[in-house]
Order: sequence, then structure tokens, then C-alpha cells
Amino acid sequence: MFAADLKLYGPKAQSSCRPMPRQARRYCRRLARRHYENFTVASRLLPRQLRQHFCNVYAYCRWADDLADETSDPGQNLALLDWWETQLRACYAGKAVHPVFVALLDTVERFNIPIDPFVDLLVAFRQDQRTTRYETIDELLQYCRYSANPVGRLVLYLGRCHTPQRARLADSVCTGLQLANFCQDVARDWDRGRVYLPQADCRRFGYGEPDFAARTCNRAFRRLLAAQVDQAAGWLKRGLPLVEMMPAELQLEVALFIHGGLAVLDAIRRQDYDVWTSRPMVSKISKLQILASCWWRLHQGTLTGSKP
Repeated sequence: MFAADLKLYGPKAQSSCRPMPRQARRYCRRLARRHYENFTVASRLLPRQLRQHFCNVYAYCRWADDLADETSDPGQNLALLDWWETQLRACYAGKAVHPVFVALLDTVERFNIPIDPFVDLLVAFRQDQRTTRYETIDELLQYCRYSANPVGRLVLYLGRCHTPQRARLADSVCTGLQLANFCQDVARDWDRGRVYLPQADCRRFGYGEPDFAARTCNRAFRRLLAAQVDQAAGWLKRGLPLVEMMPAELQLEVALFIHGGLAVLDAIRRQDYDVWTSRPMVSKISKLQILASCWWRLHQGTLTGSKP
């Protein structure tokens, strides 16, 4: 599907006609629903006045992500990401022509969002073209600074509540979610030629590249992944105070992000850290239980505990 969209709206598109804002907004809604399996549920939880703007921001992130993986040639992907940044800067100059940016222009103007979080995301996507291994946890956290944390800051801007303290807590949540995703997707990332587990930790636990290639789930791998899971959980839990600091209409959504991430980590533990055989998932029933629990505890004022 993205190949068709790229042909219609990419750098080689035949037409450069600017779509009408209504058409652009509809395109972003359709893109969000097409790619984000939980969007229907999530959109119903969002305040009505924010749903379209979340779609617009999501569409930007989705396009950037797809451009980064469009070809097997990192050079071509970098060129596509450069083109995407020129479109972003044109948007901020009031000259948007791509449907995503025609819709996004209203969002950035209405919520006074600076360009930095959008540009920072592109830093991470470019880094993925050049870097496939990270030596230390600090290097990995620096990657999260660009790959995940800008998303949390964008949510704060949409909630009109961006402050330095909230930004630090949002960074903690987003870093935790990104680290949880790395633990969940070891197999997928390996298939793409990438390892997002610190190399220093791999050596410390005695798990090397031949073990990755053989998809070996032994004691060394379980100990390695357990350390990463615990680290991700720590970042998520440190971000829990953000829930009560958010506007009332966004508290449940933020709580679900945090407790959903913790549930993924619990799923990894239940599989005894064997993420090679199957990808750990949170079942639909479990998601509904988390939603009900978060809603109840939010109304009881006890949502900052570590368990959903």
C-alpha cells in the first residue's frame, strides 16, 4: 500500500497539486486506521477535538518510518528522508503540498508545536541506515532520545501541557516503551540486520553474533534479556507520575501507554524470555482488562502504582 502512496505523493509524483484540507485530513485518518491496529479503540478514548490532530501527527511518523525502510539501499532511504524533511520545512514555511503536511499545518499552528520533535524523529530514522549495533546502554538511550522521546513531547503539545518536568517524565515513558519494543522484537530486528541489545551486555552474559544467527534461546540469552526487560520496566515506572500531571482528558491514554508497556514486559517474562520462538503479545482480553483496571484506578486515585 505504501508503494502506491509513494507513487501518488512521493518525490516522483506526477501531480504537485495541493489537496484541499478536508481531503488531507481524510487521508491522515485513513492512514492511521490502516496501520495502527488499536487506533479505533484509542480514538474513542481521545477527546473528540484531538482525534484528527493525533491522526495528523501519526501520519507524519508513519510516512517517515516507511520511507526509512522503503528500499534495501540505505543511500536511497536517506535520500527519501531528506526529501521528507524538505516537505516538513515547507510546511512550517506555509507551503505544504503533500497531504500529510497540508493536514499537519493546522495542527502545528493550532498547538504552537515547534519543528524540533519532528526533525528529531528523522535523526533516528537516518541513524538506522548507518548504525546496526550499539556498544553501550548509553548509546542506546541516546538513540531513544530521537526515536521515541519526540513522540511523547508531541503528545504534550497536543495536550497544551508541555513543561520541562512533564517532558522529562514523558521521555522516561517513551524510552521505556522503546526498550520494551527492542526486547519484544529481537527476532524481527535481527532479520533486518539490526541488534538493539547493548553489545557490552551481550559480551557480559556470553551471547555472541553466532548465537543471534542460530536464534539460540539459552541461559545466557535469558539472563541478557531479563536485564533489558528490568531496565525497560524501570524507565516506565519512573514515568508513572506523569499520569496525574496530564490534563484529565488524557490521563487514561497515558496510563494505558505505560501499563501496556509493562504488560508487554510481563508477556516476555511469561515466555521465559524466549522471544525467538514467538513474538510476545498482549491478548485482546488482557488489553480490555488493563483498560478497565486503569479506568477504575484512575477514578479511585490509585493509578500511580506499578501494577495495572
